[in-house]
Amino acid sequence: MPVTAWLFVALAAIPAGYWAVVGLRLLSLFPRIPTIRDGLAMAADLREWPRVSIVVPAHNEERVIEACAASLLASDYPSLEVIVVLDRCTDRTLELLRPHAARDPRLTIVENGACPPDWAGKCNAARVGAERATGDLLLFTDADVQFAPELVRAAVGMLVADDRGLLSLLPSLVHEAWYERVVQPVAGMTLLRMYPIDKVNRDERSRPFANGQFLLFKRSTYEKVGGHAATKDDLLEDIAFARLVDAAGERVGIAVAEDLLVVHMYPSFRAMREGWKRIFIEACKRKIGRLRGNALRVLASGVLAPVAQAGAIYHGVAEGGWILWLAVAVVAIGVVLQLVALGAIYKKSRAPLSGVPFFPLGSAIVAWALWSGAGDLAARRPVRWGGRQYVLEPR
Repeated sequence: MPVTAWLFVALAAIPAGYWAVVGLRLLSLFPRIPTIRDGLAMAADLREWPRVSIVVPAHNEERVIEACAASLLASDYPSLEVIVVLDRCTDRTLELLRPHAARDPRLTIVENGACPPDWAGKCNAARVGAERATGDLLLFTDADVQFAPELVRAAVGMLVADDRGLLSLLPSLVHEAWYERVVQPVAGMTLLRMYPIDKVNRDERSRPFANGQFLLFKRSTYEKVGGHAATKDDLLEDIAFARLVDAAGERVGIAVAEDLLVVHMYPSFRAMREGWKRIFIEACKRKIGRLRGNALRVLASGVLAPVAQAGAIYHGVAEGGWILWLAVAVVAIGVVLQLVALGAIYKKSRAPLSGVPFFPLGSAIVAWALWSGAGDLAARRPVRWGGRQYVLEPR
């Protein structure tokens, strides 16, 4: 048997082993993932409803602001205020919001025309909103979200019952455009591989993580860690907050929102590519080596693995006989294990299964985003976000 055929069969066996390990990990992890619907039963035991202030920083959000405002104001939570901070908006966001504020006194619009040079724009807008808030609980969210009516009630129930200082949620992402179906599931998997949910929620040796699309704080916890002033230099203030809360001795929790929180993150492929690159830079703590290491890992599991499998089949056909049957068996086992694992992940994350065949393409794009982020840090190329440019220093 030629050495080349042996080599490709051995390489094809690696994906089979990898996806077997992933499958076993999912079997142990899925039963332990909390969903925000669990909070509805917890909320039933509440005797008092703490006042909740929802703060929405918005920079030129005419594409999504009406749907966001309508969903927030449809909440069934009994003690609620919504504060939308228009951060240097130059589009129709204010015009579209005014009718909602006129109909519902719970909605307050704050126009913010400036940002200090040493602040990230979103952090500053959130700070402005927090200063106007009157709630016992502060909920920071984005303008591209839509809440189910029972979401705030469920989240408050979980926060109080679990005695968390910060509760964050993983939303369901909209998968309408091709790039949303192909890239976002892989990007989300990559991020959660860095910050597994069970490690975030455990009390000892936790790995603090939060998602900025939904950050529910006890006001005392928010003030204890210094509020948004403590994260003003971070483009990913959510993970920075999680680390601060954990360091302060408070508990951080994360749950899956399923269809109770839906997010339409990016209007174009370019915006999505640049947005995920920014997320990965901060998730990897601005460390060039960590970004490149994760890029290689994504490339190996998503792109090089099918190349090895194709090579095994090619050389098996060339050799014939039992070598061909061995190659087919090894590749078939790997493909089946991969499809089962990806199917479970996509189903859990509400991603369409039609994106599974394009997993190699999504992996290539995510790997590029990670590698490009490392290059931007090394070359000190500016990152554009929220109407400003930031030159990030590697750590």
